[in-house]
Amino acid sequence: MNTIIQRFDKIKSNITLAKPLKPVNIIAVSKTFPIEHILPLVDYGHLHYGENKVQEALAKWSEQKKRNQNLKLHMIGKLQSNKARDAVKIFDFIHSLDNQKLADTLAKHQMDINKSLDYFIQVNIGNEIQKSGIPVNELDPFYNYCVNEINLKVSGLMVIPPNDNKSDKYFKSLNELNKSLALEHLSMGMSADYMDAIKNGATFVRVGSSIFGSRS
Repeated sequence: MNTIIQRFDKIKSNITLAKPLKPVNIIAVSKTFPIEHILPLVDYGHLHYGENKVQEALAKWSEQKKRNQNLKLHMIGKLQSNKARDAVKIFDFIHSLDNQKLADTLAKHQMDINKSLDYFIQVNIGNEIQKSGIPVNELDPFYNYCVNEINLKVSGLMVIPPNDNKSDKYFKSLNELNKSLALEHLSMGMSADYMDAIKNGATFVRVGSSIFGSRS
């Protein structure tokens, strides 16, 4: 059996053992890997993939998505407003909605091509200067703006916690914020900490190296 499939099945069984309260979607983070490396998992029937560059996603996935309309592509990297139009074309989920200008641009392009995406608001949970995301104290008004003023479908919140080995604490906080907005989904956890994220209510985990191996 292909190594990628074995690793993927191991993650699935880890998740099952964690007994999550809601189903957990594994986003196989395929950024930087060539499509040939990813296809065994596509052929195996897995549908959710994560990319962090719009041009790379277009080049890699346009043909695949024509062939298989069930494939779901997730934008997990920082998205610039000038790339929003192409992002709306190729992606189904945007996990890095982090400012009003971007929200406005995405809403416009959605209307132009009559396509509805699912959005996660990226929260800067640790108030880190170098990191994107909506500060916690601005989350409520930003959420209300996105949903009520410009009709974006916000499915949940997303976080990349500070790199200080306290991710459990941040995941817990984000879960509470998510509940306060009565949102269905929660995007958090990567290869190193996805089990902690699931314990705290994650419904989408972004796992790359544990499936595809280390990036060159």
